[in-house]
Amino acid sequence: MTNLTPEELARSIRIECLKMTNRANSSHIGSMFSCADIVSVLYSRILNFDVAMPTSEKRDYFLQSKGHAGGALYASLASLGFFKKELLKTYYQNGSKFGGHISHKDIEGVEISTGSLGHALSIGCGISIELKNKNLPNRTFVLLSDGELDEGSNWEAMLFAGHHILNNLTIIIDYNKLQSIKPVSETLGLEPLEDKFKSFGWEVCSIDGHNYSEIEETLNRNSTKPFCIIAHTIKGKGVSFMENSVLWHYRSPQGQEFEDALKELTE
Repeated sequence: MTNLTPEELARSIRIECLKMTNRANSSHIGSMFSCADIVSVLYSRILNFDVAMPTSEKRDYFLQSKGHAGGALYASLASLGFFKKELLKTYYQNGSKFGGHISHKDIEGVEISTGSLGHALSIGCGISIELKNKNLPNRTFVLLSDGELDEGSNWEAMLFAGHHILNNLTIIIDYNKLQSIKPVSETLGLEPLEDKFKSFGWEVCSIDGHNYSEIEETLNRNSTKPFCIIAHTIKGKGVSFMENSVLWHYRSPQGQEFEDALKELTE
């Protein structure tokens, strides 16, 4: 863990993501902001990790399936000291190892590359069943986007986890209700989402994905089943003119918009 509070880490994540997407003229800042508080609680309060030994066999596993919001993970790892923050300036640049979608190659602390959606949960199931078979205490956490649940591979993995009672597996769904160019409900409705997971043999809980204490308390919950946390979030959370706007799935913060956003995050 770290001495940083969830609030401090989330603030750092948002500021770094703003600068990264501004420099690179890149997308997905709304998605980065919606999951920043979840990622900050995981790294400041929940995950067992060692910055000096990123591949320690004692570590918990965190897989960020929503790879398009990779800036949030990169910024978190840099803030914790896995690598120098200076390297974030290369984000999304030609030749950089910090791709717009998450890459694990030569980046300390990143478990897997996640560009195509719908892959990480299946990998998480594989990790979890191996840990369970070896009676190891490590846990696996997977962060998914809501729109990502359109991918059928997730539902196969959910069936697998329920069947094998993978109670060392926790998933968090960043449910900001906006995907690509319109609301999730208009693209491919997910509701009743809780009932679907329960029918697959999961324990389910819905929370406020921006309430630090609620996120921490829920992530610390012990379960006898695989555990799904549906985190209700706000796309673009933290910058008033970005919040709940699908525009910021692809728009890059430039000029006065960048200055205004930075002012809100640093005041």
